[in-house]
Amino acid sequence: MYYLGIDIGSSFIKVALVETESGKVFGIHKEPETELPIESKKKGWAEQDPDIWWNHTCYAITTILDKFSVEKEDISGIGIAYQMHGLVVVDKNGLPLRKAIIWCDSRAVEIGETAVEDLGIEYCTSHLLNSPGNFTASKLKWIKENEPEIYKQIDKILLPGDYIASKITGKPATTIPGLTEGIFWDFKEKEISSALINSLGLKQHHFPLIVPTFGHQGEVSDTAAEVCNLAEGTPLLYRAGDQPNNALSLNVFYPDNMAMTGGTSAVVYYVSDKLKTKEIERLNTFAHVNYSSSQTFLGKLLCINGAGIQYKWLKNKLKIETYTEMNELAASIPIGSEGLLVFPFGNGAERVLHNQNPGSSFQHLDLNRHTAAHLCRATLEGICFALMYGIEILISEGSEIKVARAGNDNLFRSAVFSKTMCNLLGHPIEIYNTTGAVGAARACMIHQSGFESFSKAVQNNDLVNTFTPEKNTGPYIQAYQLWKMELELQLKH
Repeated sequence: MYYLGIDIGSSFIKVALVETESGKVFGIHKEPETELPIESKKKGWAEQDPDIWWNHTCYAITTILDKFSVEKEDISGIGIAYQMHGLVVVDKNGLPLRKAIIWCDSRAVEIGETAVEDLGIEYCTSHLLNSPGNFTASKLKWIKENEPEIYKQIDKILLPGDYIASKITGKPATTIPGLTEGIFWDFKEKEISSALINSLGLKQHHFPLIVPTFGHQGEVSDTAAEVCNLAEGTPLLYRAGDQPNNALSLNVFYPDNMAMTGGTSAVVYYVSDKLKTKEIERLNTFAHVNYSSSQTFLGKLLCINGAGIQYKWLKNKLKIETYTEMNELAASIPIGSEGLLVFPFGNGAERVLHNQNPGSSFQHLDLNRHTAAHLCRATLEGICFALMYGIEILISEGSEIKVARAGNDNLFRSAVFSKTMCNLLGHPIEIYNTTGAVGAARACMIHQSGFESFSKAVQNNDLVNTFTPEKNTGPYIQAYQLWKMELELQLKH
């Protein structure tokens, strides 16, 4: 028997099969062959057709079952991970009224800023643990103001994963972590924020039924069974946004545990049980997958937009064929890149820099001494330094790091990157070979077998390496301090 995991990304739809007893990965597949289109009618807009997600989901499921010769009756549960902060609005028949406004759409920034003024910083800090910002709540207000005829027809508002779940089960629903990522949840009152709803002029009846993150969320309907080649009645057992799900995939559940990812952007996701925050601009705080009224486990998230995209840019400009070659070049250069500094801030405004957009830059480039290898190492170091700059914000809130884990993807495949990060943290980093779709599939184990079985499956199948700090971390710390001093000079000017 197998669990099926579905990961609804903005670039690809990925699916995975894992064995129910061992949690071992049996098969992985993604659709389509080329990246999904993102429509941008105006500057700062980003939309996708939710039915394109659904069509590719159905095709991916059919393909993976056929590819690995698995009978649909052998799927004992389904889990969903999805791109966060998107908005799908549906009518009474569950049909989308417009294209989804996705995570990277910035049209509602001013609405979020006005909401903070109306609600007050104290309320946002102590009740929402966030600024409404450019998240789902603000996007819904934008529809109300700019597309009133569509707004009048809305029956339910859904996150991207909620929409796919509704197509599978035929019933709209969401989760508490989902409501927190949309900035709809009042952590203090433990309910949808009436103050926010009133401030934005929204309607309570637009919210669907709340279901548990782990547990019976519905079953495959007869319609979904027909179009997706699934057995009718197969239970949907899990859903979560991509960052909480990435943490779950790395077996990060408890306070002082931290998950890191190093893709196009780099993300740190730190679990805390403190229902308070000083930072609502540079950090975001959401309910973690194992949050409950009695167990207030939260995920504190910080992001560096210009991470892997900076390394990719360098690869293209240097015309180096593989990242492996770049990593080998970087490893040939000493710590600190002999004075060359890279500031990887060329992919839009950075929240950790108070939404400043300084652009990417190279400092102290010596044309007589520095080579392509120096550029490779300095870029990896610069991304690590930017992450550490963000982690220091977490530490300033009283956070202590006891466990640090990362996926064996993209940047963390570089020993230079992983060693630099490990030595800056002063803490071991465990590297795991896993994906969001695998995590979503394995999450079904938690409902049926508990957290211990899930943790064993991750440890037994995915741990590939552990980086430990060197005895002398001084050169890494010194290089970071020089970089940080230069950054702060730039930001002042």
